[in-house]
Amino acid sequence: MSQQTTIRKLAELVNTPVEKLLEQLAEAGMTFSGPDQVVTSIEKVKLLGFLKRAHGKADQAAEVGEVPKKITLNRSRKQELTVGGGKNRSTVDVVVRKKVTLVKPTDGAATPGDERAEILRKLEESKQRNLAEQEKLAADDKRRADVIEAARRQAEEAAKLKAEEDAKAKLADASALAGDGEEQPVRKAATTHGHGHPKPAPARAPEAARGAPAHKTRGSHAMVSTVEDDDRTNRFAGQMHLSASDRARRSTSSRGKPKARRQTEQARSGSGFTRPTAPIVREVAIGETITVGDLAQKMALKGGDVVKALFKMGVMATINQAIDYDTAALVTEELGHTVVKAGAETAEDALLAHVEETQGNKVARPPVVTIMGHVDHGKTSLLDYIRRTKVASGEAGGITQHIGAYHVETPKGVISFLDTPGHAAFTSMRARGAKLTDIVVLVVAADDGVMPQTKEAIQHAKAAGVPLIVAINKIDKSDADPLRVKNELLSEQVVAEDFGGETQMVELSAKTGDGVDDLLDAISLQAEVLELKAVPDGRATGVVIESALDKGRGPVATVLIQQGELKKGDYLVCGVQYGRVRALFDETGSQVQSAGPSIPVQVLGLSGVPDAGDDFVVVDDERLAKDVAQQRDAKRRESRLVAQAGNRMEDIMAQMGKGEGQLSLNLVIKADVQGSVEALRQALTALSNDQIRINVITSGVGGITESDANAAATAKATVIGFNVRADASARKVIESNGVDLRYFSIIYDVIDQVKQVASGILGVEIREEIIGTAEVRDVFRSSKFGAVAGCMVVEGVVKRHKPIRVLRDNAVIFEGELESLRRFKENVDEVRNGTECGIGVKAYNDVKPGDQIECFERIEVQRTL
Repeated sequence: MSQQTTIRKLAELVNTPVEKLLEQLAEAGMTFSGPDQVVTSIEKVKLLGFLKRAHGKADQAAEVGEVPKKITLNRSRKQELTVGGGKNRSTVDVVVRKKVTLVKPTDGAATPGDERAEILRKLEESKQRNLAEQEKLAADDKRRADVIEAARRQAEEAAKLKAEEDAKAKLADASALAGDGEEQPVRKAATTHGHGHPKPAPARAPEAARGAPAHKTRGSHAMVSTVEDDDRTNRFAGQMHLSASDRARRSTSSRGKPKARRQTEQARSGSGFTRPTAPIVREVAIGETITVGDLAQKMALKGGDVVKALFKMGVMATINQAIDYDTAALVTEELGHTVVKAGAETAEDALLAHVEETQGNKVARPPVVTIMGHVDHGKTSLLDYIRRTKVASGEAGGITQHIGAYHVETPKGVISFLDTPGHAAFTSMRARGAKLTDIVVLVVAADDGVMPQTKEAIQHAKAAGVPLIVAINKIDKSDADPLRVKNELLSEQVVAEDFGGETQMVELSAKTGDGVDDLLDAISLQAEVLELKAVPDGRATGVVIESALDKGRGPVATVLIQQGELKKGDYLVCGVQYGRVRALFDETGSQVQSAGPSIPVQVLGLSGVPDAGDDFVVVDDERLAKDVAQQRDAKRRESRLVAQAGNRMEDIMAQMGKGEGQLSLNLVIKADVQGSVEALRQALTALSNDQIRINVITSGVGGITESDANAAATAKATVIGFNVRADASARKVIESNGVDLRYFSIIYDVIDQVKQVASGILGVEIREEIIGTAEVRDVFRSSKFGAVAGCMVVEGVVKRHKPIRVLRDNAVIFEGELESLRRFKENVDEVRNGTECGIGVKAYNDVKPGDQIECFERIEVQRTL
């Protein structure tokens, strides 16, 4: 468990008065009543962000109203170096950064020496040089703009001149057609220049408008060339290793245009990349969970930058690890972006729309009845009598370990029954059965009374808000006492109708059949009171009762339909699995074409084994089913990663401290159905204590495969097969690596065996047991043994050659071995309570009257859970 930080402790850590820290927390929007309240990591991050923002405002105020007392100069110089020659030649960028911080002396301080004056002088010179360079760059930009403007004006004049000449040419042509023969020489003279050479074609002038100099504008051409040369010189400053041809090649684009001309064209046309002048603030959509890599991609940052920011916040996460919404929102705001809560999933919205469309007229449906109660009270035998089949004999040890689902044609109509296990390990199964059902039949043995699982079943029924009918079974036994059962149920707030309550109680015998018809009447009466209805047509919806992996048929799910009609060929999404219904089977194994509300069936055709308790919905097409299943799977995986990851440093340190001296037993669990996997995992992990931790590294439905065997060999785990077996390849891996493989069919045996294995890992514990105490009455001196204590055994028995302790005033002053034990000068092996004896203590001669000699022995005790 991580150590909590109070405001007082935080104030000591940051060396700030407690009152000031409380004021800062209040300014940051967090109110605390006293300095002993706990500050969470999120509140620390909020306080840090507030202080950063407040510090920035203080710096701005200093720039406006006060002279800064500290100046920091950052200089960076970049050069290129050529490494190697020939084909192996490469260019390396070398950046030299320099940081200088100058502090202005406070008022009243001594006048700075020559060294500080020299630094200030150099600083001033550097500032002047920077200003001069900036003015020069500004002048170059202005000169370039003037050149472009002059070229544009010249192009406009050339176009205007061409338009005038075209108009004159048209007039001359018109005059020639009218018969005026003297105009043709005039037009020829107007289009010649000097010694009969043609006049420069004004049609080429628009090149200047595109940013290139016209051929005959000599002055502007010279100015543009000068600007380009200056740009090229500045661009390759510090790259003296480049030859003239390399510089020309680098300065020319793939089209042959100089880079300066291309940049000018892009600036004028509005295309091309422009370096941002301010940080870009993005809106980042975050769901319930998000991986660090996806968050970095949405903020257009490197994953390492986000990992560093999380580390500064006290959260340790890798780039592939998922973080929750609160952590992601804090780190996003810390990096200067805006957080937007991600909307609902589109596929889930489409699925909800599908479900809403399946509304129709509701008709009466059969009731769903769950049989619950303590183990071996006759639940399955009662159902067996109703169904006229033998179910209990088929279960291992006569114990139900699966949820069985059946629908029965009775004289009172169709009733669907769910048979739940009564063992303590199957708590989740019973809770699931109570949520699916309309009526709970609580079976209590008349000769046994109310037991722990009976009480638990009552609580499940009350939590689900389901009416209860009590079946008092085994009334045919001689020691049956139904009145005792009714009185014991009173303490659980279950009052029989005989006692003025509302709970129906039926006395019956599942063995002889007495009272079973009365139970069916009670169920039918309760169903009429509830007025159970459902939509019989349209898309089916329901719940998975149990699931398994069949070797020949693949994933098999037993589902209970609650609304609509499930038909062969329907597309359905079931939890994180999806598929098309290839076949439907009822509880007898017969294939059916469809099933309506309250009818349990087995479904074949899913993409994988769904979890027991998952909802299923029929959809129009496979694409929607696949999208919903994939989104649910991704969301479940991210949630599991967030739950498992010990992200915070405090949690990691606490786990490291807790792990010292604690042993672990790794298990691989494979079972025939999903409910058994869930029950085994919960029951076995609950055996963990401070000395040993039961860790289920992997579990699943189906036979033991080679991958399971390899996982067990890697983790040195014990493989548990519950009603399943290992295939040939898995057996080879298990035999070659010496993996401990155990098969079971009853959950009692699994728990007992795991306890034995864990006890073997714990080993033995050495305990000391005091077997006798003798009180020293007098001390005698012996030439052979030294000091001999004359004692009276006051408790237990004192034995020879056993370890002893000498106590004086109830404090141990010596620990050694009993060397001699005599009674009337005879050596004896032991002296019992109330007998005098002489005791010689080995290597100790300081025994005094009044001391106590404590005799004990060390025994080995096997540690157990």
